[in-house]
Amino acid sequence: MNPVKEVRVRDVMMTKPVVFTTEMDLLDAIRVLVEHRISGAPVVDQRGNLVGVLTERDFLKAALVAGYHGERGGCIGDYMSRNVDAVNADDSLFDVATRFVETKYRRYPVIEDNRVVGVIARSDVLRAVMDAFGRRRSGVRGSMS
Repeated sequence: MNPVKEVRVRDVMMTKPVVFTTEMDLLDAIRVLVEHRISGAPVVDQRGNLVGVLTERDFLKAALVAGYHGERGGCIGDYMSRNVDAVNADDSLFDVATRFVETKYRRYPVIEDNRVVGVIARSDVLRAVMDAFGRRRSGVRGSMS
């Protein structure tokens, strides 16, 4: 039995992710991303339904537009990516790991009935793999801190 195939996304996802709304000010969103040290976050409507995602790339596009036109920025809804790849909370960790390998994404919104219930990142998958196979001594010496 493969322990990674048994693990579900809901078992390892971040359950209280940073989320934005379409009306939120772009500069406020940048501040939140910097404070939380993340590169993007899901965008939801009033019911928590996934309507987009805002990434560092979207911010850079907004900065270029603002710089060119001499404007401040705008709302998240003006710059977010609307075609969003998400995963389901019941998807297997193995399937999500495969998606990470096959795409450029670092994280996925996790949904149930199109509502955002979490976020899963590459690092969450790596931690889960370590836990599934047991934390063995690696032979690496020294400290990474």
